[in-house]
Amino acid sequence: MYILGISAFYHDSAAALIKDGEIIAAAQEERFTRKKHDHNFPAKAIDYCLKEASINTSQIDYVAFYDKPFLKFERLLETYLAYAPIGIQSFIKAMPLWIKEKLWMKELIGRQLNFEGTILFPEHHESHAASAFYPSPFQEAAFITMDGVGEWATTSFGIGNGNKLNIIADINFPHSLGLLYSAFTYYTGFKVNSGEYKVMGLAPYGQPKYVDLIYSELIDLKEDGSFKLNMDYFNYAAGLTMTNEKFHKLFSGAPRVPETHLTQKEMDIARSVQDVTEEIVLRMGKHVYKETGQKNLCLAGGVALNCVANGKLLRQGPFEEIWIQPAAGDAGGALGAALAVWYKYLNNERKVTGKSDLQKGSYIGPEFNNDEVLSFLNSNNIPFTELSRNDIPEKVADILSEEKIVGWFQGRMEFGPRALGSRSIIGDARSSKMQADMNIKIKFREGFRPFAPSVIYEKVSDYFELEKESPYMLLVADVKKERQKKMSDDEKKLFGIEKLNILRSDIPAVTHIDYSARIQTVHKETNPLYHELISTFDKKYGCGVIVNTSFNVRGEPIVCSPHDAYFCFMRTDIDYLIMGNYLLDKKEQKALENDVNWKKEFVLD
Repeated sequence: MYILGISAFYHDSAAALIKDGEIIAAAQEERFTRKKHDHNFPAKAIDYCLKEASINTSQIDYVAFYDKPFLKFERLLETYLAYAPIGIQSFIKAMPLWIKEKLWMKELIGRQLNFEGTILFPEHHESHAASAFYPSPFQEAAFITMDGVGEWATTSFGIGNGNKLNIIADINFPHSLGLLYSAFTYYTGFKVNSGEYKVMGLAPYGQPKYVDLIYSELIDLKEDGSFKLNMDYFNYAAGLTMTNEKFHKLFSGAPRVPETHLTQKEMDIARSVQDVTEEIVLRMGKHVYKETGQKNLCLAGGVALNCVANGKLLRQGPFEEIWIQPAAGDAGGALGAALAVWYKYLNNERKVTGKSDLQKGSYIGPEFNNDEVLSFLNSNNIPFTELSRNDIPEKVADILSEEKIVGWFQGRMEFGPRALGSRSIIGDARSSKMQADMNIKIKFREGFRPFAPSVIYEKVSDYFELEKESPYMLLVADVKKERQKKMSDDEKKLFGIEKLNILRSDIPAVTHIDYSARIQTVHKETNPLYHELISTFDKKYGCGVIVNTSFNVRGEPIVCSPHDAYFCFMRTDIDYLIMGNYLLDKKEQKALENDVNWKKEFVLD
């Protein structure tokens, strides 16, 4: 039985396909259209999923859409009425799309897919909960879902047991932890629904000066983690912005204009909202543990991508194990919707081993074999060196040891926002210049942004204060004390961005200014070649950690095809590109004569 899951029309549209409960394929639409956070109907992602399974739409048994459009429409109407006439501009902007398209989702899906079968609509947070629990390694666990808003719910918790999924309680719009964080994302000059991780990365540069102000004016937080926002300060319920003039007056000024200079104020605000978020998540975790009695916890929803809060919950919270859906945001809702139909709606049995999850390392996107890569290279007269499979780890390890930067394009693309060693840019974690080089010359992004370490799982506790798996780069932990370099008295006096260039450990390229790191543990069972590369680097150069960042430049999606990878390679200062068995040296490449024409000339593979 084939079940197709779809998420669309908000941000990060995606499709997922399961066969008899097994995850076959999943991908975000943005990877194919090359439009960051593409919200449109995921036609190309669906085509990929069907191609991966070698089926057509006539062989699909069920289609699952990740939320209930009528319930969401009800929330919009009630909200506009509650704030009328203030929200008239937002109302006028939103209604045509709803009346013409979103309300008729069943007809739209049937027409797009030429599908006449059953189409089901789990609730938004039910899809998130299903994406968190059903692929997890636990037979029984509590779950928490946290995001901006679904239909009405913004946060929920409950219990998963076998194939059962029971939501016990929720918090409803407009009271939302995700929207609180997004409001501060907007205020600090970053883009909502994509810049939240920048706020998280900026937080360690600041001081928690505004925590008391947030608690006294913006949020009424209870001991159990439940909360209410003071909507006098927010504009998102009815307006076209996140915050209003009263909010701006409270924080002594208008929002930062995007791309302008970051001041200590933005850093302090980022630290403050991050501290508040961590406290809310920790209180929620303790309450859910008390209410459910479960020793394991699953997380999903956009807030579950806050890996700093996740790490704190793991260290200080009551749960023994935590599993986080790697595509925790709306994209993962497509997978959750499909799994909810298989297990909850159809009542199929669920079996887990308790050792490994069912997500397959999240390597469930498109793959391009050596023949396809070679065809692309030859047809475009691109010079390369062919390596054997056995030579790749040592050759690339040697290149990394020379402080060169490598585009790594291998195997199936990752599902979710993190590159996990299939579509990655990699470097030497020991290099003191690697963070600056990657940020400025490769990613074209803000210099304060940290990079993540990929570490072979067998040695994670040699480098970090972590004894658990973190395969999806969703937990933050400190670098081992013995690897940290103490700051001098003069360095301790530095503030904000002045701290950026201080060497903080013997793996400085992946050590954030607070000595933390967002860790990916690499497992030979799910990514054998990447594991072998880092193991070889460890054997030859004494370091079982490398830098891993997503293979893209700022403002563009992670690369999907050889075409995408080569174009990114040529537009940046990446030194080498390895695609399958083929190694490309930048020094041997001809410059692209015209970026725009080149991009138009070659279609996606």
